[in-house]
Amino acid sequence: MTNEIKSRMTNALDLIEEAILDLESKLNLSPRKSLEICGAATTPKFNKIKTEINKEKKVEKQKKNKNAVNPGKKLAANLDQPEICKLEFKVGIISKVWVHPDADKLYCEEIDCGEDQPRRIASGLRLHYDEKDMLGQRLLVVSNLKPKNLVGFKSFGMVLCASLKAEDGTEKVEFIEPPEEAPLGEVITFEGLPPPEPFSPAQIEKRKVFAACMKGMKTTDECLASWNNHIFLTSKGPCKSKTIKSGDMR
Repeated sequence: MTNEIKSRMTNALDLIEEAILDLESKLNLSPRKSLEICGAATTPKFNKIKTEINKEKKVEKQKKNKNAVNPGKKLAANLDQPEICKLEFKVGIISKVWVHPDADKLYCEEIDCGEDQPRRIASGLRLHYDEKDMLGQRLLVVSNLKPKNLVGFKSFGMVLCASLKAEDGTEKVEFIEPPEEAPLGEVITFEGLPPPEPFSPAQIEKRKVFAACMKGMKTTDECLASWNNHIFLTSKGPCKSKTIKSGDMR
C-alpha cells in the first residue's frame, strides 16, 4: 500500500468517523445503533482497513523513535578522564543558615549556586564556624553527589573545606573560597586538565569517585586548592583557603 493511497484512505476514514459521531450526537443514538443506520455490512471492512493503517502507523512511529536522539537521555560520561573531572564543583554563596534541630554538629544551609532555587545542604561545621559567620560565605559546592538524609534533613551536595590537625589534636577548618568576582554557578576547572565532564550522581556513588579523589585533594604551600597539584580554577582566578597550607580538602 503506497503512502499516497494510505493518506487518502486515512482521510476518508476520518471523515466517515466524524460523520458517524455527528449522527450519534444529532439523533442521540448509541454507537451500535448509528452503525446499523450507516450499514452494518460495511463495518467489518471499515474496521479491517482502519486496523491495518493503525498498525502501519505504529510501526513507523517505533522506527522513528528508535532512530531519534532522546534529548532527555544524557550521553555516557567519559570514563577515561581524570577522576577529579568526573566531579562537579560550583561556585555558591550561603543565603540562609540555621542550626539543625536534631544534630549537635550540623548546620542546615540554603546555598545559591546560580540555579533555579537554592540548594539545601547540611554541613558538620558547628565546631568551627559561628552561625553569623556562615551567612554570606562564598564557597565551592560539590553538586553532583547523590542526595543523602542527614538526621532527617535531605542534603543535596556538600561544601568543600580544607582541614589541618595540630600536634595537640585540635583541628582547623576553613572553606575553600572562589575569587569574589567569580559568578555564582560557575563550574570549576583544573589547571592542566581537560574540561570536566561530570558523572551523574548515580555514577559518582557507584564508582566511589569522591573517595578516589580525596587522597589527591590538598591545599598547596600558597593555600591554593588543588588535586594532584592541578589548581582549582574559576574564570577569575584560583580557589583557596584563607590560611591553611598543605591541608586535606574534604
